[in-house]
Amino acid sequence: MIDYRKMYHILCRAASAALDKLPDTGENAEGRELLSAALLEAEEIYLSSREDDEEMT
Repeated sequence: MIDYRKMYHILCRAASAALDKLPDTGENAEGRELLSAALLEAEEIYLSSREDDEEMT
């Protein structure tokens, strides 16, 4: 079985670490915004899927 939660954690940790290392300059602004938005969207999906799992048990 594919462990999507583990994959989510690995990817989000790496993306967050990359954001921390990217200077907050004009040339990085668009990339930082895209990455930040994707992290928030992934977190919302993850949290809602956990709620769905808890409702099923």
